[in-house]
Amino acid sequence: MSREMNQDQFSLDRMAQDPKNWRGPFYGCRKDPRLFVPKSDPFMGWGWTPNLLNPYTYLIVIGIILATVIVNHLR
Repeated sequence: MSREMNQDQFSLDRMAQDPKNWRGPFYGCRKDPRLFVPKSDPFMGWGWTPNLLNPYTYLIVIGIILATVIVNHLR
């Protein structure tokens, strides 16, 4: 099982490092199931970026926006 997890992580890392999946600072890969992908390029910065081709990413972004609007409306 550990070997399968290492192979899966290797495949995910290869997708994240493929320049075809990056449009400047934006990442998008339909095959990558992750919502957020680590950035490791010193020119683009360090941290995490959303996978813009994962439909669940938009649900999270809409949820954050709705929560912000609701909290500001309740004040």
